[in-house]
Amino acid sequence: MTDNTEYVPPKVWTWDKASGGQFANINRPIAGATHEKTLPVGRHPLQLYSLGTPNGQKVTIMLEELLALGHTGAEYDAWLIRIGEGEQFGSGFVEVNPNSKIPALMDRSGPTPIRVFESGAILMYLAEKFGAFLPREQPARAETLSWLFWQMGSAPFLGGGFGHFYAYAPAKLEYPINRYAMEVKRQLDVLDRHLADNEFVAGREYTIADMAIWPWYGGLVKGWLYGAAEFLSVHEYRNVIRWADQIFARPAVQRGRKVNRTSGEPSSQLHERHDASDFETRTQDKLAGGQS
Repeated sequence: MTDNTEYVPPKVWTWDKASGGQFANINRPIAGATHEKTLPVGRHPLQLYSLGTPNGQKVTIMLEELLALGHTGAEYDAWLIRIGEGEQFGSGFVEVNPNSKIPALMDRSGPTPIRVFESGAILMYLAEKFGAFLPREQPARAETLSWLFWQMGSAPFLGGGFGHFYAYAPAKLEYPINRYAMEVKRQLDVLDRHLADNEFVAGREYTIADMAIWPWYGGLVKGWLYGAAEFLSVHEYRNVIRWADQIFARPAVQRGRKVNRTSGEPSSQLHERHDASDFETRTQDKLAGGQS
């Protein structure tokens, strides 16, 4: 479909109508809280407020990997933030993340609580706090951080660009879909060429770079994002597929992907996580009814 109606931007943009699309009810050009709501606090040192989107999965995967290594200080409570209902604009959440985006973390292990927001910052914070999944020596450290920030800069073209116009926009528009599809395929080619010579993204070691990139690009080639695997011919990227399967085989990744997840098969969802046993008892209904 080609849109032949030319849009002429006004001299000064004003917010005078809904943006349209699936998330129109929560999109607005101003920041800050829309309502008063105190965030819950559990019994563990780390309090995570999130949703099981690709950005949210980065942090829950990291936490589960830390626990698998025996870092008991990484025990955490994961509270569900339903962004479609605007819970990220509650006053308590805005205090943790003034940008009103998930995930957001509060570290209450010390005398002064520390807030950390933005998924890449949370991964770095946890890696440095526990001394894991981020090499200390150069050049491995620089390589890991380069790929971590590659993801932070690239994924918005995949999510907010391609994903929005392909799956969520109120109308299918040829130009933006083609423009962002081209960029996503270029990014997949970057990864595929790199992974042809490297077991993991940063080389021989599994790092926070893998944890950041896998939920987005691993999920894409495994057919989990936007129903776009065939459209983007993801089968072409064999090295990315090999890597994606290798990461997904890790038990901690499988657990982390379930946390705060609210879509898909019921067995793939764990709406809240407060203890390792929750993966067996499936506590996804706690917020709704207080039952396990």
